[in-house]
Amino acid sequence: MLHAEFIPAQDGLPAPCLVWLHGFLGSREEWRGLAGRFPGCAHLLADLPGHGRSAAINAESFSHVDALLRATLAHYEIECYCLIGYSLGGRIAMFHACSSPQPAGLAGLVIEGGNPGLSEEADRHARLEQDAAWAKRFSRGPLTTVLQDWYQQSLFADLSDHERQSLMALRAENDGVALARMLMVTSLGNQPFLVPALQDSALPFVYFCGEQDAKFRQLAGDYRFPLREIPGAGHNAHRTNPAAFAAQLHTFLSTLSAFDGRVPL
Repeated sequence: MLHAEFIPAQDGLPAPCLVWLHGFLGSREEWRGLAGRFPGCAHLLADLPGHGRSAAINAESFSHVDALLRATLAHYEIECYCLIGYSLGGRIAMFHACSSPQPAGLAGLVIEGGNPGLSEEADRHARLEQDAAWAKRFSRGPLTTVLQDWYQQSLFADLSDHERQSLMALRAENDGVALARMLMVTSLGNQPFLVPALQDSALPFVYFCGEQDAKFRQLAGDYRFPLREIPGAGHNAHRTNPAAFAAQLHTFLSTLSAFDGRVPL
C-alpha cells in the first residue's frame, strides 16, 4: 500500500472521503491547505510511489500503482470517495476510474491537467524516448540542475522566476533515482488511451484547467471533457489559485448525492 494520511471529518461523523493524488515531483503535503477548506469531508492524502514517504516503493506498471491505491483505500476502510488528481495523479485517477468493473464506492472524478493518454503508437514511442532521456538525467543528477531545466519547459511558462525558484527548492528534497523509476513506469508511452472509456462512463467527472494552460485547455476541448477553468493560473492551478480551485471543487461536490450537505466552504 501507499504511505498516506487519513483525516476524518471534523464533526467525527461518517463522511465520504476526498482522495488526493499529487503530480510528478509532488507529495501529499501540497494538498493539505485545500483539504482544510472542506472540513465536512474525510480526506486521504497519499504519497505516490517514488515520492514523499513512498519514495522506496517501486511501482512496476499502472496496474501495480492502481493495486497499491486500492490496498490503501481498503486499509483505511474507505467505502465512498471522490478522486482528485493533478497531472500524474490525474492520470492514475483516470486509470483507476476506467478499470473494469468500475471501482465500488467511487462517487466522482476530478482531474486537474491530466493527460488521458496517446492514441497513436508513434506518439507513445516518442514519449517513451523523451521520458527515458529525462529519467537518465534525474537518476544521475544533480537534482537542482535537472529541476532548473524541467521547469523551463513550455508547460510551466506561466511561472514567474520567484515561483520557479520556490518550486525547485521544494522539489529538491526528492530522490532522483526514485523519480526516474516512477517517470518511466508511468510514462504516457506506457499509459492506455483512456478517452473512450471516460466518454462512455456514467461516473460524474469534471476537468479542471488553468486558463493559461493552453495545451490542456485544447486537450479538454478536443475530447469534449467537462472543462472548468481556473482563472489566473497555468498548469499548476491548485497551487496558483487555491481559492478558485476550492470554489469549483465545492460546486462539483455539491452535485454528488454522496456528498450532499458535507461540503461547506
